[in-house]
Amino acid sequence: QPPQLSAALLFDAVHVVVGAVRELNRSQEIGGRPLACAAPGIWPHGTSLMNYLRMVEYDGLTGRVEFNSKGQRTNYSLRVLEKGRDGHREVGVWFSNRTLAMDEATLALNASDSLANKTLIITTILENPYVMRVGGAGGPERYEGFCVDMLRELAALLKFRFHIKLVEDGLYGAPEPNGSWTGMVGELINRKADLAVAAFTITAEREKVIDFSKPFMTLGISILYRVHMGRKPGYFSFLDPFSPAVWLFMLLAYLAVSCVLFLAARLSPYEWYNPHPCLRERPGLVGLVENQYTLGNSLWFPVGGFLQQGAEVLPRALSTRCVSGVWWAFTLIIISSYTANLAAFLTVQRMEVPVESADDLADQTNIEYGTIHAGSTMTFFQNSRYQTYQRMWNYMHSKQPSVFVKSTEEGIARVLNSKYAFLLESTMNEYHRRHNCNLTQIGGLLDTKGYGIGMPLGSPFRDEITLAILQLQENNRLEILKRKWWEGGHCPKEEDHRLGMENIGGIFVVLVCGLVVAILVAVMEFVWSTRRSAETEEISLCSEMLRELRRAVSCSRRPRARRRRRPPKLGGGGVPTAPPHHGGGPTLREMRFSNGKLYSGAGEGSGGSPRGGGGGGVAPPPCTHVRVCPECRRIQALRATPPRAPPRGWGRRGGGRDRAPPTPQPLPHPAPTAEGGSRQPE
Repeated sequence: QPPQLSAALLFDAVHVVVGAVRELNRSQEIGGRPLACAAPGIWPHGTSLMNYLRMVEYDGLTGRVEFNSKGQRTNYSLRVLEKGRDGHREVGVWFSNRTLAMDEATLALNASDSLANKTLIITTILENPYVMRVGGAGGPERYEGFCVDMLRELAALLKFRFHIKLVEDGLYGAPEPNGSWTGMVGELINRKADLAVAAFTITAEREKVIDFSKPFMTLGISILYRVHMGRKPGYFSFLDPFSPAVWLFMLLAYLAVSCVLFLAARLSPYEWYNPHPCLRERPGLVGLVENQYTLGNSLWFPVGGFLQQGAEVLPRALSTRCVSGVWWAFTLIIISSYTANLAAFLTVQRMEVPVESADDLADQTNIEYGTIHAGSTMTFFQNSRYQTYQRMWNYMHSKQPSVFVKSTEEGIARVLNSKYAFLLESTMNEYHRRHNCNLTQIGGLLDTKGYGIGMPLGSPFRDEITLAILQLQENNRLEILKRKWWEGGHCPKEEDHRLGMENIGGIFVVLVCGLVVAILVAVMEFVWSTRRSAETEEISLCSEMLRELRRAVSCSRRPRARRRRRPPKLGGGGVPTAPPHHGGGPTLREMRFSNGKLYSGAGEGSGGSPRGGGGGGVAPPPCTHVRVCPECRRIQALRATPPRAPPRGWGRRGGGRDRAPPTPQPLPHPAPTAEGGSRQPE
């Protein structure tokens, strides 16, 4: 015969006390000093013994023996027996958390019976897009969503009817300190519903008290946060690739290079050269040299190199070439770095994420984070042994005010209105991100889990529902339903990367400003030039400006003549002819090009006395030939020496007209005038 209940309890109690005293004696020596019954003191080892009593765990005659922090027995079960003709028969098990699990025979359910023609009560919870309420306002309440459509598919396969009702407390289900369960788990335990169809996560703790079907959706925990938009690029966003300090140092480097280039060009003898090599032997021009690197050219040369356009002034000396090479290498690195970073700063809006993973979230306190109260996500962090998740749970559990929310909608509203990160399932995260462009996911999945259909422990419908779910997955019906309810958001999949005026408008502003400055400088140059011309010719400034403006806007091909010094008229081929001469000197008849020089022959009257009589002065001979300097490309008008008497006997042989007169020899280079001609010798 089995022992009596009291004897079994007494046996287990003695075993517990013996085990606790044995452990106490191992940790510290228990003295044998006698105690007086009337003494007011207490046994010094009493508190330690109580602690060891709570730590005892073993399987005794009455089942599992464990104690909680209050010293109460927990995690035990009682067998439910039914008395019959053949004696007692076990019909169920009652657990210490007030859970009753009865076998199918007691519930008058036959496992061989199918769900056909049965009406099941479905408990659920409102959660977009799984279950959503439609209708109401005087009409019948109806529900729609992914879970509702899946339930209709199952009902069509298994031939059953169903009635949907919302869970009373609006919770998924979590254990209470007294051992009971809340939410949909509690309704299944208490037989208030036959199935729980919702975004119901399968966990080990729930599997102990209820049954689940095979998962119909796989997911994981993710982090939802609001999109933190960076500063919107402005008109001058093309300056953003470099900080203001870098731009300042670049300006200082430009000024330093200009100064060093100017000084090096002045000090180096190889930068000094004769601008007119053809005038070297001209009296007064011996030793005339100039330097191409004036202050203006020294400032302009680095600008051309920096913009990679070059300049018309090129270095000649080794020192100036060193300065140029270093500056070009500097600009190469600067421009390459600027080009590489320019695209990132011209984007319309850049998303700035303060955290990128759960580790970053756990290491900071500026952003709050939490989960749905009494949900599977909260249970995951509560039972996790991973160090990061333990720190996150300690933060969420001790944070005041509470960071837990009652529903997903409340959590999303808190994310949008404050610095709050919401921890929820990835499928819900994906759905809400598609329908709200201000939300984004941070990092990847924290775990892997699945949604299943819950039912009471030992339910005979488990196998049928599991097979039906597998059939829907093989037929791709569940994937079609997910696309139906998850797609259709208003957020674009890809950001438009085309640049608008708000991105590069500053470049046009700089261009317009440069054009305005150029026009102002041109006007100043025009006014300054016409003012000098007016003073020279002793006319009014307004009339001179009008005349010069009329010539400037003229579309004719006439050359603009200078009024102060009129150039000689152009003859055939664009070669200046001799000025009008009223004397008796030789006149220009023809021109010929020979040996790199342009010659002209003297006409009739060469070497004669001046015509037109009178005057004792001798008129200077006119220009007899011209030549073009091969170096400075300036046209030089030369005069012939006074004609000499022909040698004796010239012209007697064969007639004086049979031999050509001697070819005039060119004179030394005369001083060129400002207009490109030559000054007439006195």
